[in-house]
Amino acid sequence: MADVDQLFERIESEGIRSVDLRFTDLAGRWRHTTVDGPSLEQHQLDHGLLIDGSAIPGWRDVSEADLLLKPDLASAFSDPFAAQPTLCLFCDGAEPATGMGYERDPRSTARRAEAYLGESGIAETCRLSAELGFFLFDDVRVEIGASRASYALESSEARTAGGAVYAGGNSGHRPVPAAAQACLPPADHHSDIRAEITTTLQGLGLSELRHEHGPAASQHRLSIGKSGLVELADRLQLTKYVTHQVAASYGKSASFMAKPIADEPGAPLYLAQSFWSRGKPLFAGQGYADLSSLCLQFTAGILAHAVALNAFTNPTTNSYRRLQPTQDEPTLLTFAAHNRSAAVRIPYADRPDRKRVELRFADPGANPYLALTAVLMAGLDGIARKLEPGDAMDRNLYDLRPEELEGIPSTARSLDAALDALEADHDFLLRGDVMPSELVEAYVAVKRGELDYLARLPTPGEFQLYYGL
Repeated sequence: MADVDQLFERIESEGIRSVDLRFTDLAGRWRHTTVDGPSLEQHQLDHGLLIDGSAIPGWRDVSEADLLLKPDLASAFSDPFAAQPTLCLFCDGAEPATGMGYERDPRSTARRAEAYLGESGIAETCRLSAELGFFLFDDVRVEIGASRASYALESSEARTAGGAVYAGGNSGHRPVPAAAQACLPPADHHSDIRAEITTTLQGLGLSELRHEHGPAASQHRLSIGKSGLVELADRLQLTKYVTHQVAASYGKSASFMAKPIADEPGAPLYLAQSFWSRGKPLFAGQGYADLSSLCLQFTAGILAHAVALNAFTNPTTNSYRRLQPTQDEPTLLTFAAHNRSAAVRIPYADRPDRKRVELRFADPGANPYLALTAVLMAGLDGIARKLEPGDAMDRNLYDLRPEELEGIPSTARSLDAALDALEADHDFLLRGDVMPSELVEAYVAVKRGELDYLARLPTPGEFQLYYGL
């Protein structure tokens, strides 16, 4: 649907009542504005639609609020959940005077990253895939007030559900603690929901999909097949939207929080990437694990900038509930073949075209456009500087003794520390004007605002520790 005439034909033939223009803010939230289908003008598709950029956190000042949304016509899809026939379009933020990509727009940033890779001469394209974790709950209650704060999560899979009374009776089947990964129904209560999510995504053009129960009660995982950087970020946004909507249709609530349940494993976002040129894979070679020197340098760049990357790949305070050294999560900044305890893993590949690097410390709270861009730029910096990743750690890193941990760097321990690292280490993002300093500053300001808000809120844990002092 890259042609305007074809788009108008589709609007007429499908009886489209609304055209939904969707864009992503700095925090990664999908936002939208809607135009009545029959009144849509070609000028709006060719040049964009003006919005109030000052209403989006971290974007425009009110004194220069006007901002364009430029639709990507090739991204058009019918919303399967809308009551009225609705056609959706991914949009880029753009400057009204020039039509150029807005410097603080995440999707425009990802476009610049792809263009920069092609211009670098290192590779023509990058291919990426992802594995996305999420949780499904039956009931979610959150209350925050001046003298009251609480949250309560209910799920038929939870350990606390064993004594609950259900209208049809309590089956007693639920995942075994610490052994929930890939469990089968009836212990897996949500297999049909995941299947409907993947079926819906297939209908929207996604392929190479896979789903399974995760290692925690109520946790699930979706794998999304290979695509380019911008396209994978689009697919991640679409997957979140479809997951929320399908879950709601079953009377459930989906969450992509990294660590909503205190005593269960957190939700990951595993990101795999490889470089290609003239149809040939560039990460296969004769080095460690049959990797090329280019791939090892790319890996070294990720490890060198990992703490700064955490500001994008792990962008919430809740992210660091998951990234704790005692949680059996990939926090040690090492790499190894097949090793799922390493921050960067080289998955098994039986052919050169399947060689890839998998980053394992990210979580689903990440803005996909900014996170994928930052990881790419870190890897390219490693290639430009010919960095070496050091020795691979081919052992279970979760079982290392304290004395063995000395000298091994780790991911950030808090969002505050990650933002400090980003402020001190972001020159690699500025190359080629891919991620301008104005975007980095605005992003940090938005995240600092979240920290300031949360710093004013007492927590139940503080009452437990300090109330009786």
